[in-house]
Amino acid sequence: MKLNQLQPSVPKKDRKRVGRGESSGLGKTAGKGSNGQKSRAGASVKPYFEGGQMPLYRRVPKRGFSNSLFRKDYAVINLSDLNRFEEGTEVTPELLVATGIVKKLGAGIKVLGNGSLEKKVSVKAHKVSESAKAAVEAKGGSVEIIEIKSFADVAKNN
Repeated sequence: MKLNQLQPSVPKKDRKRVGRGESSGLGKTAGKGSNGQKSRAGASVKPYFEGGQMPLYRRVPKRGFSNSLFRKDYAVINLSDLNRFEEGTEVTPELLVATGIVKKLGAGIKVLGNGSLEKKVSVKAHKVSESAKAAVEAKGGSVEIIEIKSFADVAKNN
């Protein structure tokens, strides 16, 4: 095969040449219909805009409570995930990220009691469920809660 024999796998589509006379089929208004906001250059209307009518999201009554702005998302791991580590390992958030078990720390690590633990490990996490704590201590390991200082805690120390 030679360079002059190369062809694209998908043939190139002819582009529409708009506004090039009536006989082209896309003359005068260039396929945009008659006058109006959308026929102008650079015009875009947001999908929720209803032409000045009171929008649906403002007409519908707002009810309930949402804590989404202040929610803390913890990276959750189970007891069964701790079996990957060697006997006597100290499992820290940094180690979990380094091994790829946790992708993002978020607000911290939360250990849950799903699965069974077969090895003695010491766990350092931000939150631990009661069942997970009991299972780790039953195998002879230890659980340490990492304290996260809030702005109020920092202000008290000054």
